[in-house]
Formats: sequence, C-alpha cells, structure tokens
Amino acid sequence: MNASAPLGVFDSGVGGLTVVRALRELLPNESIVYLGDTARLPYGSKSPDTIRRFAVEDTQFLLRHEVKAVVVACNTATAHALPHLQKTFRMPIIGVVEPGVEATLSDPNSQRVGIIATSGTIRSCAYQHALAMQRPDLIAEAKPTPLLVPFIEEGWIDHPALKSVLREYLKPMLDRGIDTLVLGCTHYPLLVPVLKRMLGNKVRLVDSASTCAAHVKRTLEAEGLLRTAKGKPTLEIHLTDYSEQFEALAHRFLGAEFGRIKKAVL
Repeated sequence: MNASAPLGVFDSGVGGLTVVRALRELLPNESIVYLGDTARLPYGSKSPDTIRRFAVEDTQFLLRHEVKAVVVACNTATAHALPHLQKTFRMPIIGVVEPGVEATLSDPNSQRVGIIATSGTIRSCAYQHALAMQRPDLIAEAKPTPLLVPFIEEGWIDHPALKSVLREYLKPMLDRGIDTLVLGCTHYPLLVPVLKRMLGNKVRLVDSASTCAAHVKRTLEAEGLLRTAKGKPTLEIHLTDYSEQFEALAHRFLGAEFGRIKKAVL
C-alpha cells in the first residue's frame, strides 16, 4: 500500500463527515475520499445481510479510488459489517465502535456508562457487548434516541425543543448515576457543546468521531502509512444521491469549505 494514497471513508449519509472533520484536524496531511450512500439511507432500518452487502459495495467503490485504508464512519455498518469487511479485504479497515469502547474504558473509574445512538445501533448491542467483554463489572445503559438526527439535520442544535428532547432521553440515565455518556452516532458530535452545557463536568463524553480519528492515526503509524508527501492534501466527496439539502448538510457536518460534490455510482 502506498502511504501517499488517500484514506477512504464511508457512511450511509453525510453524518460521517464529522469523522472526516476529526481526521482533518488530527491528520491534516492526509488526503481523503468520502462516500455517502445517500440513495440508500438509513442503514439502520435494513437487515444485517443487506447492511453487509451495502458495506462491501461501499468499500469496493473506495478501492477503485486506490485508498490505503477504509474508515467505516457509520455505527450501524460497523456493528453489522466490520468483521466481514476485515475478512474480505486485505487492508486496514477501521470502524467507529471499537475506538469508542477503548476511549470509554480508558478511565478505570468509569462504573456506569450511558449509550445513546440510533435504534439500529442499539439493537445490534455492539457497544454493550464490547464493553461487557472487557469490563464485565461495568453497568451499561443503552437508549435509542431516534429524534436527535432530524433535529441535527435541521440545524436546530440550540433549539429549546432539542434541549427538551435531550433532557427527556437522558433523565433516566442521569437519575441512575451514569459517569460516562457514549455518543454512538456520527451525527452526535455536533451535540457536544450543548451536552457540555447541560451536563457540566458530571459526565464524561465519548464521541465516535474524535475517538475514531485517534484510532486511525495509531493504525497508520503502526503500518507505516502516514502521508509524508509534499503538496496540499485533497478531499473528495461522493454521494450516491445528490440534492442541495445534502450539500447544505455536508457544509454543516464538515464545518469547512470543500469542492464540488461528485455523483457516485456503486
């Protein structure tokens, strides 16, 4: 594999651009090819077999762009397809669940962990199982939070209605004394500022974007795949279905300017 080659990142939509944003902050010299399978979202409502098939097709698309590693920036796809992808393709393939679990367990004082995510991710029990395998004594409380994604995509991050929904979702976990909250959806890093204001220092936040970026950096370092080439790194964004709405969302999630979005054919 060529260290100068780009990283490949895919998600069912544009939420995975929060992972791209974190990657660009931590690894500013890396070029990135992003695929958002917007024509077939959401993955969470699909069967595990269908999610695995979609994930293989997404990875094959990125391989045609000669990427050196693939980041599965989708919690549902990670939960259902990551082991299959790692067996099928001979290259580093990194999901978002394991880094989140590692970051959660990095504090040995964590005793009770709350997990919020989409219904599909919670049903997969990926976080709960991974935490239990390493810390059987840890208490994990998982809560599907399906109303959060529409608020985030609408841009209502500071809206009173969003804060009311968050309080409703989190109250049972807070009443039971969680000390850590895992944000198990790549949309949710955009909620970090409002969550910090709501929770203060009482609860540690673990988000899937920054933890995944840190894991990618360690993997590239271990494999000798960090880009050292001179020249400005590039960012390509490909969507399987394009609309002005998706472009506006891409700007919101990425938090930066980017070039023209390209139509992807899988």
